[in-house]
Amino acid sequence: MVLAGAFSRLIPHPWDFTAIGATALFGAAYFSNRIIALLVPLVSVWLSDIVMNNTVYSSFHGNKLWLFPEVFPWQYAGFALITLVGFGLLKKVKLTSVIGSSLVASIIFFLMSNIGVWLGNSLYPQNFAGLTACYAAGIPFFWNTIAGDLFFCGVLFGVFELAKYKFPVLQVAKA
Repeated sequence: MVLAGAFSRLIPHPWDFTAIGATALFGAAYFSNRIIALLVPLVSVWLSDIVMNNTVYSSFHGNKLWLFPEVFPWQYAGFALITLVGFGLLKKVKLTSVIGSSLVASIIFFLMSNIGVWLGNSLYPQNFAGLTACYAAGIPFFWNTIAGDLFFCGVLFGVFELAKYKFPVLQVAKA
C-alpha cells in the first residue's frame, strides 16, 4: 500500500494531490518499527523525485543527473515530522484521529515546503514580506494538499481496515 502511495506521484495528478503525507501517517500508525516508519515515506518520495526530476522536469535541471532537490531538507524534514506527529496522534486509529492527523500533516507540509521554497528561491526577498508572499503563493496548492491527504488517508486506512476483516492476521497489535 505504501508503494502504491509513492507511485501516485508518478501518475498525472493535480499539484500536491499525492499520497506521501498519508503514507507517512499510515506508517506511523501501523509499522511496529519506528525507524522503518520514518524511512519508508522518505525513501518513497526520494525515489519518485529521482524519477520525476530526471524525466518530466529534466529540462529544469539542465538535463543533468538529478539526485536531490533544492528544498530537499525542508520537504523531507516535513515528511519526517508528519511521521513523528502520526506516532502521537494515531496511537488509536479511528476516524477522528485519521482526519485530524491528516489535516495536521497538510499544515506541516505547507509550512515546511514553503519555507524551503522561500529560502531557496531568489524570487522571494529574504525578509518577512518575502516569506508572507511565498506562503500566499502556496495557498492554492495547500487546498490540493488537504484534499490529497484526506483522500489518500481514506483510501489507505480504509482499505487496511477492510483487509483486517478479510485477513485476521492483520489484526495483530503492533509491538
